[in-house]
Amino acid sequence: MLDFWLNALSPLNLLLALLGVAAGTIIGSIPGLTATMAVAVLVPLTFTMAPDSALILMGAIYTGAIYGGAYAAILLNTPGTPSAIATTFDGYPMAKRGDGDLAVSIACLASVAGGLVGALALLIFAPPLAEAALAFGPVEYFWLAIFGLSLIAALSTGDFLKGVIGACFGLLIAMIGISETSAEVRFTFGSSTLLGGIETVSALIGLYCIPVLIDLVATRNKHLQEPEDTRGFRLPEAFLALARNKFNLIRSSVIGTMVGALPGAGGSIAGLVAYSEARRSNKGEEKFGEGNPGGIIATESANNATVGGGFIPTLVLGIPGTPPDAVILGALLVQGVRTGPSLFSEGADIVYTFIFGLLLATVLMLPVGLLIGRFAYRAIVQAPKAALVPAVAFMTVIGTFAIRNSVSDIVIMIVLGVIGWLASKRGFSASPIVLGLILGRIAEQGFVQSWTIGDAIGDLWGQFFGRPLSMVIIALTVLSFLYPFWPQIKKLVIKSSGEPVLDRDPAPRNAVLRDLASLVVFGGIALIAISQSASLNQEAAVFPRTIAIAMFALTALAVIKLFITRHVTEVAVEGSWLRMAAVPVLMLGAVALFPILGFQISAILMGLALILPAQHEAYSAKGWVMLVTGVAAIIFCFTLLFNEVLGVPLP
Repeated sequence: MLDFWLNALSPLNLLLALLGVAAGTIIGSIPGLTATMAVAVLVPLTFTMAPDSALILMGAIYTGAIYGGAYAAILLNTPGTPSAIATTFDGYPMAKRGDGDLAVSIACLASVAGGLVGALALLIFAPPLAEAALAFGPVEYFWLAIFGLSLIAALSTGDFLKGVIGACFGLLIAMIGISETSAEVRFTFGSSTLLGGIETVSALIGLYCIPVLIDLVATRNKHLQEPEDTRGFRLPEAFLALARNKFNLIRSSVIGTMVGALPGAGGSIAGLVAYSEARRSNKGEEKFGEGNPGGIIATESANNATVGGGFIPTLVLGIPGTPPDAVILGALLVQGVRTGPSLFSEGADIVYTFIFGLLLATVLMLPVGLLIGRFAYRAIVQAPKAALVPAVAFMTVIGTFAIRNSVSDIVIMIVLGVIGWLASKRGFSASPIVLGLILGRIAEQGFVQSWTIGDAIGDLWGQFFGRPLSMVIIALTVLSFLYPFWPQIKKLVIKSSGEPVLDRDPAPRNAVLRDLASLVVFGGIALIAISQSASLNQEAAVFPRTIAIAMFALTALAVIKLFITRHVTEVAVEGSWLRMAAVPVLMLGAVALFPILGFQISAILMGLALILPAQHEAYSAKGWVMLVTGVAAIIFCFTLLFNEVLGVPLP
């Protein structure tokens, strides 16, 4: 083992690990550029390298990109990568109150800790964990997805029914396009644009980032609270937060490793499950979702642990654990390396050098992540809105386009962003919608395959409820759904004992009517989905029809509850409607100009136009020149970077 460790510490491998972590962190911090893309873009660089060095570089890029997604999640409320979704729940509130630097430091330390646990699991437990992953069949994946959906109870901001309705909406969005189980076209309404379905990352960018941009331009309030003094990395406070959450850190890292070892699960599910468990076990006074460091620790340790966990089935079984692992597996095959159980004996020099290199890259992520994080935090805090809004809007556009090189994805991203903003004002959180979108395909595939097998053997009940592993997941799901309602149950007990329970006053009539209108819209969507399912074959229709029926029933229940209680969950709209409407209108206008003026010129014009609604302060002539020049230069340089360096063919 010492020889492998010394080989990993060679100057070349050390340099590759450092560069890989830095490149991955920067790419992962840009909304739309996922860890998969970060690895795929830089894979050609590895074809002339030795296999162990190539693996170290790709593993370093992967682990850096997973961590990099935390920057945008904390500072912009937009997950840079899907695995950082749950980081937004507490990271952004911390940044809003002036603790963004602390949140970034906590995310870095938790990522390093989780990454080390995952890499050590790969080193010690690879073969047995790979065998355990094989025990998961279609029905276990279905119940795992349902277990993930149980997090809705935690994500619903004030109204559980609205959270479940939002998750059903997300599940239906995931059904758009060609069915993976029967290859039948669904819910496209004759549009060829929707044949490929709704791309998950572009939808995620729209639902999280566009509402932030719309709210940013509405008022003159600063995006983030700027601290009175420069407090650096705040490492003592960050280490203290990890010490207080040591059990949360260990549990989340183990969850990330285990979920990562399941082929196809990935960091987004791991982060959400770990967050759910951390929230459930929280006994402190600070609530999750309001800036609790434990939420960041849970998510970031779990999603970075999936890096090592995902390599377990990839190297031992030749089955990619996560999408980036599939890219890395392909690169290894190009180099003539055959993965499988024999790799750990016949190719020990390659695999063990890589594992030690992955440990090294994870350790290097600490200084690299802290330095880049501090720069990112200060840049976001100090940037004026008139520069921040155009820059972020451009990043969402080019990041969305880069995923599938599709202009249509940009339009869908903007439209979903507007829908997400409108829904958020009516108390429908974006997180359940995104959760349904991510888990939709996994749930459907497991459900349809299990239903087909059960129907063939004549035992549907036994197929879904007769397997021991399934029963364990079902039990955890039931507990996960019920636990958040324990406070309400206690209130009912107190009320029945005769002690007074304070109640809210009924909402004004106009608020009730607005809430009713939003519920009618979601009910109408459910009815349309039910109608559309009638023309599909059984395999393509069974899952979306089930979800649509459940969504309609839940909507009807929410309407009944609304008329009985007259309680409304809504968020007040502040600021100028004209400024807010200008954001999606100008972005869609730029998309319309792509075929006429080209991507770069249209993007620059969009950025310059967005300065006007975002500008709330008076600037001198020199200030205006610097602002306009800076925005144009940022867009121009990033366009060249994407086109020339990353190889994205811009329109």
